[in-house]
Amino acid sequence: MAARRRRGEHSISFEHLGGACRDPERHRSCLGRWVGQISLGYQPNGSRKRKRVTGKTKTIVQDRLKDLERDLESGVEHRAYTVRQAIDDWLTQGRDGRSPATIRRDRALFYRRGDQGKEELRPEFAQLARQKLRELTARHVQQALSALAATRSTATTSLIHNCLTRAIQRAEKHDLVRRNVATLVDTPTGKRRGRPSKSLTLQQAQELLRAAGGTKIEAYVVLSLMTGTRTEEIRALRWTNVDLDGESDAMPPVPPHIDVWRSVRAHGDTKTGKSRRTLALPQIAVDALRAHRREQEEAKRKAGSSWSESSYVFTTSAGTAMDNANVRRAFRAVLAKVDGLNPKDWTPRELRHSFVSKLSDSGVAIEEIARLAGHSSSRTTEVVYRKQLRPVLQTGATVMDGIFSTPVPEDQALA
Repeated sequence: MAARRRRGEHSISFEHLGGACRDPERHRSCLGRWVGQISLGYQPNGSRKRKRVTGKTKTIVQDRLKDLERDLESGVEHRAYTVRQAIDDWLTQGRDGRSPATIRRDRALFYRRGDQGKEELRPEFAQLARQKLRELTARHVQQALSALAATRSTATTSLIHNCLTRAIQRAEKHDLVRRNVATLVDTPTGKRRGRPSKSLTLQQAQELLRAAGGTKIEAYVVLSLMTGTRTEEIRALRWTNVDLDGESDAMPPVPPHIDVWRSVRAHGDTKTGKSRRTLALPQIAVDALRAHRREQEEAKRKAGSSWSESSYVFTTSAGTAMDNANVRRAFRAVLAKVDGLNPKDWTPRELRHSFVSKLSDSGVAIEEIARLAGHSSSRTTEVVYRKQLRPVLQTGATVMDGIFSTPVPEDQALA
């Protein structure tokens, strides 16, 4: 006689299509299915709350009950929750504090405008998006990323992988999946290479400064090239954060400087904690900013009531803050005056790359360059930003020249 099932244990039974079958083992030709149930206690109205699974065989139902028990023990109850739902929830609710531009960029990675103007999922994600999140494996993610890498650049593939990882991480925090399998996968190398950042040579930088002379963006180019500040930091710079005189009588003396404390990011803060810094200004930058302030005051006087007072250092003709399109357009106009510099091949942020490279090429320690650039780690400075023009390691040669250039006394030589 079979042992009685204990309270709280799951039950397994066979349901016949035409009614209950008393002995499904003997009547194998009976049409029906095996059903497993787990009791989850009682609902507020007094009825029992159950979870059900079904299968063609008893073994299948037993395996599914075990999976269901593991999900329930880990708090996962929404078994039908799909990858697409995880992505949608992350895009709509998991992007707090991000700028509208970043949100639009992330959404464009997964969705596109269809033929009729309606937003639709990109075909590369169709199969992955239908997958139930609890059944998603690292192999599924790897196959989807490999398919993307066949037509996308490595940078885009990496960005999509990062977004997918964060979407599943959010679902994991809300007990919708047991683990984040996207973290187990390495990002494949894309078919297309993104455009690598470049650094201006010394001659190119000098020609660019000459071409920028007398233009509205001259001070911007000089400040970016001479201090390495990010374009998002320069656009957020206000005159209250600029000291063009310094305090020569202070102990120690305070040179002319700028306070890089803000950015145009959605939260207004700098990119990292170490990005909040105060930078001394070289004389060429001081002169350029003084000339720029005089020109801005003259433009403000001519504009009269139509001028929008914003106190920004770099503004449009109406006095409002410049956006990235304003800067890019003015920068390309200057590049067009320089022979050998194609405006389509350069961006304003590469002035920052040039700043790092020039310091590195002059022998400045990489740790000090990282401090000036506001990097959280010197590895970022060395791997991403430094485009050293003469990457010749001279320390060994210098030391060995010093060792062997000294004559050896004869008594030591004979010994």
